[in-house]
Amino acid sequence: MVFGSIALGASAVLPQTAHAALETNSLAPDFSATASIGGHEISFHLKEALQKGPVVLYFYPAAFTKGCTIEAHDFADAVPDFKAAGASIFGISMDPIAKLDKFSVSECRSAFGVIADPDGKITNSYKAKMPLLHMASRTSYVIAQNGRVVLTYASMSPDEHVERTLAAVKALQNTKPPSSPQ
Repeated sequence: MVFGSIALGASAVLPQTAHAALETNSLAPDFSATASIGGHEISFHLKEALQKGPVVLYFYPAAFTKGCTIEAHDFADAVPDFKAAGASIFGISMDPIAKLDKFSVSECRSAFGVIADPDGKITNSYKAKMPLLHMASRTSYVIAQNGRVVLTYASMSPDEHVERTLAAVKALQNTKPPSSPQ
């Protein structure tokens, strides 16, 4: 199950399954939730995060599982590259916040936040819930500051999520008009 496109010119790969994620150029659903960064709980609001730059939201099935640990390590290692491009990263799972407090320290290496969505409302609004299971699919989004989805990538393999989301963030950075002096 791999699909995605960057609204900035990449070609789309059609989904191989019935799983449907948000489409590129669609408006990302706004939400507020509890997140953990380095074991410290914070209130996350997408609209506020977008005021600072693009946001990478990546949904993952469950903290402390093999693929999710690999993906968390990969994102943690790439945080400096995302920050240099002006973007922030937040993982989202249907795990309880107490579990994510630990995961944010050990596997996310206190480098980025993870959002608790135990009731699945956010996961459902982003069309990232696995059918019949109480967990998210592995789906990554890049959301531009205007709230539009510029990348959707879904694959149960953690291997290309960082590479694809970072490329989309950099592409956004390259298409940003120069800022005018104030």
